[in-house]
Amino acid sequence: MSQPSQHTTSAVLDAARPAVRAVGLRKTYGRGDAVVHALDGVDVEFARGEFTAIMGPSGSGKSTLMHCLAGLDTASAGQVFLGDTELTALGDRELTRLRRERVGFVFQSFNLLPVLDAAENMLLPMRLAGRTPDPAWHDDVVRRLGLTERLTHRPHELSGGQQQRVAVARALLPRPDVVFADEPTGNLDSRAGAEVLSLLRGSVREVGQTVVMVTHDPVAASYADRVVLIADGRLAGGLTKPTPDDVLDALRTLGA
Repeated sequence: MSQPSQHTTSAVLDAARPAVRAVGLRKTYGRGDAVVHALDGVDVEFARGEFTAIMGPSGSGKSTLMHCLAGLDTASAGQVFLGDTELTALGDRELTRLRRERVGFVFQSFNLLPVLDAAENMLLPMRLAGRTPDPAWHDDVVRRLGLTERLTHRPHELSGGQQQRVAVARALLPRPDVVFADEPTGNLDSRAGAEVLSLLRGSVREVGQTVVMVTHDPVAASYADRVVLIADGRLAGGLTKPTPDDVLDALRTLGA
């Protein structure tokens, strides 16, 4: 029997490594009697090419966890790894470069610049990093997101769903290691929210993108492959192939 090539073995090992993981992650605010443990020793991994939702009661630490995983907030203790790179060991300049080159963001508030049209908003992070998108990939993303006829429109000329699709395109165009989405449907009606979630889901199924999403919505979470539950700053279980009812039942046990 022939042995696998070194290239094949390396590719298998790369695929097996988590896209992002936390080890003993802690985040505290305040001191003394006023100290708050937003994260209290979290160990968690997120697989490559998987859509994961982070859920928990209000104040559970879910947004803090995502912000630390994405390098948007600093941990008080513990480690965060993006692939083999330890984010918690990087300086501010290195962390800024890593976020531009390897991380995509989709936020509830869209964060589009009103003076730029849709095309310019989509390309802004890459231009700041001195990069240009692959033309074929750019055209494919624009087509998939239904933005071909909207590229010259400014944000005020777009619906909420269209603005969020621009934000999704902005996150996907650099082909990041991970796309982090923080309540991406929070400002959308149910139809527009379903469109955005389907697009994120499609990016996982069709191109192998890794997506980590914070949400409070059981229906939104049902689009994910897996749900990670967090309560009082600690992991509190998880679900695979979740349904809205499964998520509701799990949240009830946490007091959400």
